[in-house]
Amino acid sequence: MGLTQDASSGASPERYVQEKAAASGSSFYYAFLFLPREKRAAITAFYAFCREVDDVVDEVHEAGVAAQKLQWWAQDVRLAFAGENPAQRHPVLRALLPHVAATGIRAEHLLAVIEGCQMDLQQNRYLDFEALQHYCHLVAGVVGEVTARILGFQNEKTLAYAHQLGLAFQLTNIIRDVGEDAQRGRIYLPVNELQQFSVPVNEINLGQYSDRFTALMAFQAQRARDAYADALALLPPEDFRAQKPGLMMAAIYRDLLREIERDGFQVLHQRTSLTPLRKLWLAWKVQAFGRL
Repeated sequence: MGLTQDASSGASPERYVQEKAAASGSSFYYAFLFLPREKRAAITAFYAFCREVDDVVDEVHEAGVAAQKLQWWAQDVRLAFAGENPAQRHPVLRALLPHVAATGIRAEHLLAVIEGCQMDLQQNRYLDFEALQHYCHLVAGVVGEVTARILGFQNEKTLAYAHQLGLAFQLTNIIRDVGEDAQRGRIYLPVNELQQFSVPVNEINLGQYSDRFTALMAFQAQRARDAYADALALLPPEDFRAQKPGLMMAAIYRDLLREIERDGFQVLHQRTSLTPLRKLWLAWKVQAFGRL
């Protein structure tokens, strides 16, 4: 498959991942800003990896081509962690590899994220929340765990906190992106819950709002709020300081969820977002005062 034109343009791996992370405008980027240099470099490289494989699903319109690209990524990860041909690795992996020994990142972590992206090519509905949870584990729970490893922890229970926080982030993303995902042919709202609230798929595809849809989304929002509460209850006190960037992201994402609710779940025709200044303020507040 080879490197993309952008990835082979001559920029250093570190500059490449920095530009990839900054260009996304994600809430994660604002939490990275407060990290020491080494941790910031590691988490930026990991986040850039997640963006690269996720972009394959969202931006490559031919499913067969997207599947081949993801297979190439999986092979590149295996070769990179085996130490083969380091000069020929993708810039993202070249930026990430120097940090794996210190952080405990394994090939299986990256392969799980790729597997989650592959699910997007093979499945566009989930029968129930249990089925959706497996997908969320791959694309968000594992990401949370790797992030916790990079940030550092003393208590193994912190990994459970990070996994649950990743689930909360993903549930928020699902609520925010209902309309965009439907346009791509994917609906992450569980089928049995669509039936429970009598919301047919064609109404979502057509962008039709109703009291039934609002009730369905309020149900999803409550689940996301519960996930945040469960995650925060799992964080051991001795790791609170080290995990502050995750708490910054939680502050930003919970505020985003509240904004969506205040707007009446108008997610079928628009993508609600917070301004960069607001994200920076929320992140700074956690950094300065140590609370969400």
